[in-house]
Amino acid sequence: MTTKRVLKTLVVTTFGIVLGFIGPKAIAQNFPDRPITIVVPVPPGGLVDASARLLSEPLARVIGQSIVIDNRQGASGNIAYQYVARSKPDGYTLLASYSGYHAANPLLMDKLNWDPFKDFTPIALLTVAMNVIAIHPSVPVNNLKEFIAYAKANPGKLNYASQGNGSVSHIGTEIFEQATDIKLTHVPYKGSGQAIQDVLAGQVQVFITTPPSVMGHIQGGRLKALAVTGK
Repeated sequence: MTTKRVLKTLVVTTFGIVLGFIGPKAIAQNFPDRPITIVVPVPPGGLVDASARLLSEPLARVIGQSIVIDNRQGASGNIAYQYVARSKPDGYTLLASYSGYHAANPLLMDKLNWDPFKDFTPIALLTVAMNVIAIHPSVPVNNLKEFIAYAKANPGKLNYASQGNGSVSHIGTEIFEQATDIKLTHVPYKGSGQAIQDVLAGQVQVFITTPPSVMGHIQGGRLKALAVTGK
């Protein structure tokens, strides 16, 4: 598989954000008459959280009610998913999440307290996000071809960060490993914030994530960008 095809596969299969909610198909005409909560399954600072917050202000103006962002990270998104699935189905509790959590968790985990089809109805696609392969400057490579060659020569030596087991960054990196026949060591985190800090410190060397999360560090020379997913 060529490098170009690998990057296309990564973006098509793993990256994107959807906003979903559970509720009746028909809502009373006086809806909403109180604040609406958008639950986010990751800590503040990542693309999903930023997208939800960017949405909240114009949405609040349109509907005439305030929007509350509720970060409920952990358990690969399942804490937030379970909370929303068990909430009252009245349209006042929404979920902004990676499509990867919604599609992958039911396949990766045996027992879930929520059903992706019965408990949620997708209502909007917020963002389709490209991702950047970022590395610590201590890794002696300057492009993707050199990185793959170095990783093959040093199997398991390089650590990669993810936003948690089953997250977009986890699944995406696993696909990248299989497609390029390399072996990296997985270090899961509860969100992108701490993951980025450890990549900056050199405790982990690789992070596949959305550009806004690391752009400043790349421009400042604290991280190196090897490639961006997409066409």
